[in-house]
Amino acid sequence: MIIKKKRKRNPYTEVYALGQYIRMSAHKARRIIDQIRGRSYEETLMILELMPYRTSYPILKLIYSAAANASHNMGFNEANLIISKAEVNEGITVKKLKPQARGRGYLIKRSTCHITILLKDISIDEEGLKEYRYTII
Repeated sequence: MIIKKKRKRNPYTEVYALGQYIRMSAHKARRIIDQIRGRSYEETLMILELMPYRTSYPILKLIYSAAANASHNMGFNEANLIISKAEVNEGITVKKLKPQARGRGYLIKRSTCHITILLKDISIDEEGLKEYRYTII
């Protein structure tokens, strides 16, 4: 059994955006999130705009929202932001009935997911700056 240590969020250097009940598979969203985790904000925007997947658009909107939270609520500069945490959790499965022949019904399952994006300002947090430099090299 793997026990994860819960990391406390620093309210002075980190902002987040949460997207719930997004109509896509959690597996497909994780494929995109794994590519952008730990990268800078500007680099992430370039990566997501060039990705040919349908799932990258809601993630791009969520990152824009997190950056707007950072600049409006906290006064952070967007050039100093990195994606410190990005996670995808499974949401509910929406079930619909599709009519079939002879009065039967065929069940259609539509999966949803919850995406959390946490941005950190590395100009304020010196530890975060050191960690970011080591991950790039």
